[in-house]
Amino acid sequence: MSKIKYYYDTETCKYERVRVKKRDVVINALGFLSLAIVLAVGILVVLSQYFESPKEMALKKENEELKLYYDLMQDQIVNMDDMLGVLQEKDDQVYRTVFEAEPIPETVREAGSGGVLKYRNLLESDLENKELVVGTLEKIDKVKKKMYIQTKSYDEIMDLALNREAFYRAMPAIQPVSNKELRRLSSGFGRRLDPILKVKKMHYGVDFSAPQGTPIYATADGRVSVQRKLTTNIGWYIKIDHGYGFETLYGHMSRFAVNQDDYVKRGQIIGYVGNTGKSTAPHCHYEVHKNGKKVNPVFYFYQDLNAEEFDEILRLASIENQSLGSTSSR
Repeated sequence: MSKIKYYYDTETCKYERVRVKKRDVVINALGFLSLAIVLAVGILVVLSQYFESPKEMALKKENEELKLYYDLMQDQIVNMDDMLGVLQEKDDQVYRTVFEAEPIPETVREAGSGGVLKYRNLLESDLENKELVVGTLEKIDKVKKKMYIQTKSYDEIMDLALNREAFYRAMPAIQPVSNKELRRLSSGFGRRLDPILKVKKMHYGVDFSAPQGTPIYATADGRVSVQRKLTTNIGWYIKIDHGYGFETLYGHMSRFAVNQDDYVKRGQIIGYVGNTGKSTAPHCHYEVHKNGKKVNPVFYFYQDLNAEEFDEILRLASIENQSLGSTSSR
């Protein structure tokens, strides 16, 4: 039950009952409600500054985790780029040097992959931190481009290695007859005394003296391109086409062990030492042709000789003596 309030009226000298109007009650109530609302909003603002809601706490935690993953991803990108740098350096300084290939230009390795136009849709979106995302994508694309170039480089190096292996198999690398004691090289490349004409003529090969019937070996892999039995000059001879511009010729043979167009391997017996054609003693006349030019065969005797033996062969080949036969195959 509400209390009844009175006030003292000086005109009537009596206590009169206080009469409250409904309008005043409404105004007072509204004022109290407004003050309460203001106080409540103020309290919420203060609380929001010092305290977080569960949803805000969850979002903040998620953002911290995303920031951690982003930093880890950035570290991985840097590590991948560093590893690619090591591979590129080995590629340019080691592999391409071995196979005599030109290094890949830095401008090619560092070339872009489309620029900002590639990410136009992303940049025009409402995504927050879109510049950060675009920057990361550009770094990833750059690493991917470098990886692609490096894989193509390795493909090229592999082709070079396979071709180089075939090139080495095609290069004349051994002596055509067994010569372990280095006593069979009787005449070298250069101007020598012709045994028939008794004048100095150009001797376009080397002569290996050996007993009749001594095996003659192919000095590299190749195909027998010529097999001919001449009664004059170089006598019975075989010519082998090794590819890569290499040809070898074996003359004054007594008989053949292969036929024309046969494919032979280095070290395979192709015939036997003889004394056919214009020859003064059983021997094998041996020539090396490179790109159609007759070159000194001694410089190719590297596979079956050590350094000292090679020096001795060079000395013996430089002696200006008489050749053992005519060298013309025409």
